[in-house]
Amino acid sequence: MSEKEWVKLAKNIMKAGEMPMPINEPLIDLIKEMVNEEQLKFLLNFRKPSYTLDQIKAWTELDDESLNKMLADLMYIGMVTGIPSRRTGIMVYRLVAFLPGMLEFTLMRGETGEKQKRLAKIWERFFDEMKAGTQKYYDTIVNVFKNAPPLDRVVPIDEEIEVQEDNVYPFEDVKKIIEKTDIIGVQYCYCRHLKDLLDDPCKIDAPRRNCFSFGRTAKFCIEQGFSTEISKEEAIKLLKEAQDAGLVHKALHSRANPELEEIGMCNCCKCCCGSLSMFHNGTAPTSTITSYMAKIHKDTCVGCGTCVEKCPMEAIQLNNGIAKLQAAKCIGCGVCAYHCPEKAITLNRTGLRKVFVPPPRLESN
Repeated sequence: MSEKEWVKLAKNIMKAGEMPMPINEPLIDLIKEMVNEEQLKFLLNFRKPSYTLDQIKAWTELDDESLNKMLADLMYIGMVTGIPSRRTGIMVYRLVAFLPGMLEFTLMRGETGEKQKRLAKIWERFFDEMKAGTQKYYDTIVNVFKNAPPLDRVVPIDEEIEVQEDNVYPFEDVKKIIEKTDIIGVQYCYCRHLKDLLDDPCKIDAPRRNCFSFGRTAKFCIEQGFSTEISKEEAIKLLKEAQDAGLVHKALHSRANPELEEIGMCNCCKCCCGSLSMFHNGTAPTSTITSYMAKIHKDTCVGCGTCVEKCPMEAIQLNNGIAKLQAAKCIGCGVCAYHCPEKAITLNRTGLRKVFVPPPRLESN
């Protein structure tokens, strides 16, 4: 197969998602690590967002047995998903998007073999090149990200929301997301596992196995061995551990639309999380949806600095011994409020809003 065909598949993977990402040499190397030439030839036929089995049979030359094996192999490696339609129940096959999707599936099982170590090194190269490109073409790249839809929604810690109960919509309470879900899968955090493989472990030693998949997506992940099914009680226990560790709850929605069903949830630290760490090191903006903002009560703040330390966006500083919030950087996660020993911070409801914060320009550029 020619190099152009590998690049074409990379472009199709990018089109399947919402996040603008560069098609560089490390990305092609990663696809080659995951996919053989026979699978490449098959995947190049995925020109539409989704196909039923009958639609695939219309264009493939594979017999039924070979086709079933091809799809099974591609689902197992995380290059294709097979999830029943919510409306018809018919199995629908989709080429996996880059993010969320391919990025997580490569390391989601928590494996530590030689292949996983090679993949980790390739991912490191990919993000290093992405960072260099962002800094070199800063204004252009930031504008591209600004025009892309946010991929996730920050879900606050419910204990710290000071609004009337009937004003809190169910999808804005992290526990209610768990309670309304029929199937829950838990898997390794791709981001922290990547750091472990690169011998750069999480600075706060956050739990490794606390990312969730929900509903039809969870069923797929469980069947393919990416996730393990857990009860709602087990999920809430893991969420409590995440809260205590100062992690940010980020819900992922179908088609990146916050009005649609949640398909998963990450619990993020700023040192490992792909989106948070890429923001801090100058690779990509923070772009997310939230409905809350922190409020600091100056009369009860003692200036202990706990919120400064815990804020994943570094949006709080001490000013004359009192915590001060940079509102434009607040993602409404509630980490500061949850960990404030004086209860001097609460969350105020703002209504659904997009938070977009450009990455820092590095001094060397």
